[in-house]
This record gives sequence, C-alpha cells and structure tokens, in this order.
Amino acid sequence: MNHRQKLDRIDIRILAELQKNGNITNANLASVVGLSASPCLQRVRRLEAAGIIAGYGAHLDLTRLTSTVTVFTEIMLHDHRREDFVRFEANLRDVEEVTECHLVSGGYDYLLKFLVKDIGHYQEVIEKLVDRNVGIEKYFSYIVIRSPFVRHTVPLASLLADDER
Repeated sequence: MNHRQKLDRIDIRILAELQKNGNITNANLASVVGLSASPCLQRVRRLEAAGIIAGYGAHLDLTRLTSTVTVFTEIMLHDHRREDFVRFEANLRDVEEVTECHLVSGGYDYLLKFLVKDIGHYQEVIEKLVDRNVGIEKYFSYIVIRSPFVRHTVPLASLLADDER
C-alpha cells in the first residue's frame, strides 16, 4: 500500500525553498512560490501535518567552533538474526558521535558516520562500542581527509519526477 502523498509543483517549490532557507518568512516564501500568504501558510501547515516537513533547524559551520574529524566505519556483525540487528541498532542510538547509521547490502552490515573531536576521541568511542558486546565481529575505519562538498538538501525535482517509462 502506497502512503505517499501526491504533491503539485507549488508544494515542491515550497519544499525546495524551505530546504534552502527554513527561516524564510511566510510572506517571502509566498512571493517566491507565486502564492498569497494565506494559501502558502495553509500548504506549509498541511505539509507539516503530513510529516513531509519533519522539522526545522540550523546548519552549523563547525570549523568556526572547533576542529572535528569525520570517520566512516564499516561494521560486520557476528550473527545475522533479526534480534542481532535490533540489539545493535538500539545500542547505537545513545552514541551521540554516530550521526548516521545505515544497514547496507554487500560485504559488511552497517555503514556508520562518526563526528568526533580527533582520532583519539574516535578510538575511545569505537572501543566502548566494541566493549559493550553488541555483536560487532569486525570494523573498518575510513578517516575523511577533506569533504569537497556536503549537501544539506535533496534533489526534489528529480526524485519526484513522474516515471514516464
């Protein structure tokens, strides 16, 4: 059963603009998408109520605050029963340095993204995780040297384009 909501071009423009600037006033948003203020606000509230707009926040420039290291980590679990995955994921939720967790196909089970102060901090975090005995068989760490770009938006137009095949 498909629970996806159909969006028109104005909804998509609203979402695209809010991705770029979640702090935009309703009046300015309405102007950008070609609506008057009241119908624009109604659409935004409908998108929020539907859970399509999941929240608002600020993108931080951490380089202005502190030094950080990003580490991608491949994790392979000992066992592959449903309860092993549930236990692993539940134990990861309170590790604030893990900013992303993806169950993946291929040669390992999970791809994690850590944001830490330095390599020593990463080593402490990963060792504590291994010591918790949450099912980690082995892990491989990839330290990010440089990130030429990081997108904070998704390509709505191409993702929502009707498949005409």
